[in-house]
Amino acid sequence: QVQLVESGGGMVQAGGSLKLSCAASGRTLTDYRMGWFRQAPGKERDFVAATSRSGISTYYADSVKGRFIISRDNAKNMLYLQMNNLKPEDTAVYYCAANRGYSSYNIPQSYDYWGQGTQVTVSS
Repeated sequence: QVQLVESGGGMVQAGGSLKLSCAASGRTLTDYRMGWFRQAPGKERDFVAATSRSGISTYYADSVKGRFIISRDNAKNMLYLQMNNLKPEDTAVYYCAANRGYSSYNIPQSYDYWGQGTQVTVSS
Protein backbone atom coordinates (compact mmCIF):
# COMPACT_ATOMS: atom_id res chain seq x y z
CA GLN A 1 0.00 0.00 0.00
CA VAL A 2 1.00 3.65 -0.28
CA GLN A 3 1.31 6.27 2.45
CA LEU A 4 0.48 9.88 1.64
CA VAL A 5 1.52 13.04 3.48
CA GLU A 6 0.29 16.50 2.46
CA SER A 7 2.05 19.78 3.14
CA GLY A 8 1.94 23.39 2.03
CA GLY A 9 -1.34 24.53 3.51
CA GLY A 10 -1.69 27.81 5.36
CA MET A 11 -3.46 31.13 5.51
CA VAL A 12 -3.58 33.47 2.55
CA GLN A 13 -5.57 36.50 1.47
CA ALA A 14 -8.07 36.33 -1.34
CA GLY A 15 -6.29 36.52 -4.68
CA GLY A 16 -3.19 34.88 -3.32
CA SER A 17 -1.57 31.55 -4.18
CA LEU A 18 -0.50 28.38 -2.41
CA LYS A 19 1.13 25.19 -3.62
CA LEU A 20 0.22 21.95 -1.91
CA SER A 21 2.48 18.93 -2.03
CA CYS A 22 1.74 15.28 -1.37
CA ALA A 23 4.63 12.92 -0.71
CA ALA A 24 4.03 9.23 -1.37
CA SER A 25 5.94 6.32 0.09
CA GLY A 26 5.61 2.56 0.16
CA ARG A 27 4.71 2.05 -3.50
CA THR A 28 5.61 3.74 -6.74
CA LEU A 29 3.21 6.50 -7.62
CA THR A 30 2.81 5.26 -11.18
CA ASP A 31 0.58 2.47 -9.83
CA TYR A 32 -2.10 5.03 -8.96
CA ARG A 33 -4.37 7.61 -10.41
CA MET A 34 -4.07 10.56 -8.00
CA GLY A 35 -6.54 13.15 -6.85
CA TRP A 36 -7.09 16.13 -4.59
CA PHE A 37 -10.26 16.55 -2.56
CA ARG A 38 -11.32 19.13 -0.02
CA GLN A 39 -13.70 19.26 2.89
CA ALA A 40 -15.07 22.38 4.56
CA PRO A 41 -16.58 22.24 8.07
CA GLY A 42 -20.01 20.63 8.02
CA LYS A 43 -19.77 19.72 4.34
CA GLU A 44 -19.04 16.62 2.32
CA ARG A 45 -15.64 15.85 0.86
CA ASP A 46 -15.58 17.34 -2.64
CA PHE A 47 -13.52 16.58 -5.70
CA VAL A 48 -10.97 19.22 -6.69
CA ALA A 49 -8.66 17.71 -9.30
CA ALA A 50 -7.25 14.41 -10.55
CA THR A 51 -4.48 13.20 -12.81
CA SER A 52 -3.87 10.00 -14.70
CA ARG A 53 -0.99 7.69 -13.87
CA SER A 54 1.24 9.31 -16.48
CA GLY A 55 0.14 12.82 -15.61
CA ILE A 56 -0.88 13.50 -19.19
CA SER A 57 -4.60 13.66 -18.43
CA THR A 58 -5.95 16.06 -15.82
CA TYR A 59 -9.46 16.73 -14.57
CA TYR A 60 -10.86 19.62 -12.54
CA ALA A 61 -13.97 20.60 -10.68
CA ASP A 62 -15.72 23.50 -12.38
CA SER A 63 -15.18 25.65 -9.29
CA VAL A 64 -11.39 25.53 -9.63
CA LYS A 65 -10.93 25.22 -13.38
CA GLY A 66 -8.57 27.91 -14.66
CA ARG A 67 -7.25 28.65 -11.16
CA PHE A 68 -5.77 25.35 -9.91
CA ILE A 69 -3.22 23.10 -11.59
CA ILE A 70 -2.59 19.49 -10.62
CA SER A 71 0.74 17.90 -11.48
CA ARG A 72 2.82 14.94 -10.48
CA ASP A 73 6.49 13.97 -10.50
CA ASN A 74 6.55 10.19 -10.61
CA ALA A 75 10.33 10.07 -10.32
CA LYS A 76 10.06 11.86 -6.98
CA ASN A 77 6.82 10.16 -5.93
CA MET A 78 5.20 13.57 -5.52
CA LEU A 79 1.81 15.09 -6.30
CA TYR A 80 1.19 18.84 -6.38
CA LEU A 81 -1.69 21.29 -6.47
CA GLN A 82 -0.89 24.86 -7.49
CA MET A 83 -3.72 27.09 -6.33
CA ASN A 84 -3.96 30.60 -7.77
CA ASN A 85 -6.45 33.43 -7.33
CA LEU A 86 -7.71 31.84 -4.14
CA LYS A 87 -11.16 32.72 -2.87
CA PRO A 88 -12.66 32.50 0.63
CA GLU A 89 -14.84 29.63 -0.57
CA ASP A 90 -11.66 27.61 -1.20
CA THR A 91 -11.17 27.40 2.57
CA ALA A 92 -11.11 23.72 3.54
CA VAL A 93 -8.93 20.81 4.55
CA TYR A 94 -7.29 19.49 1.40
CA TYR A 95 -6.58 15.78 0.98
CA CYS A 96 -4.55 13.89 -1.57
CA ALA A 97 -5.73 10.41 -2.49
CA ALA A 98 -4.58 7.42 -4.52
CA ASN A 99 -6.79 5.23 -6.71
CA ARG A 100 -5.57 1.74 -7.62
CA GLY A 101 -8.31 1.15 -10.13
CA TYR A 102 -10.03 2.86 -13.02
CA SER A 103 -13.32 3.90 -11.48
CA SER A 104 -14.73 7.41 -11.48
CA TYR A 105 -12.01 9.92 -10.71
CA ASN A 106 -14.28 12.48 -9.08
CA ILE A 107 -15.86 10.57 -6.21
CA PRO A 108 -14.14 9.81 -2.90
CA GLN A 109 -15.31 6.20 -2.90
CA SER A 110 -13.04 5.46 -5.88
CA TYR A 111 -9.90 6.19 -3.88
CA ASP A 112 -8.14 3.63 -1.76
CA TYR A 113 -5.58 5.64 0.20
CA TRP A 114 -5.75 9.08 1.78
CA GLY A 115 -3.42 11.52 3.44
CA GLN A 116 -4.18 13.23 6.73
CA GLY A 117 -5.06 16.55 5.11
CA THR A 118 -3.69 20.07 5.20
CA GLN A 119 -5.67 23.18 6.12
CA VAL A 120 -6.08 26.01 3.63
CA THR A 121 -7.68 29.22 4.89
CA VAL A 122 -8.43 32.11 2.56
CA SER A 123 -9.40 35.43 4.12
CA SER A 124 -11.39 38.11 2.34
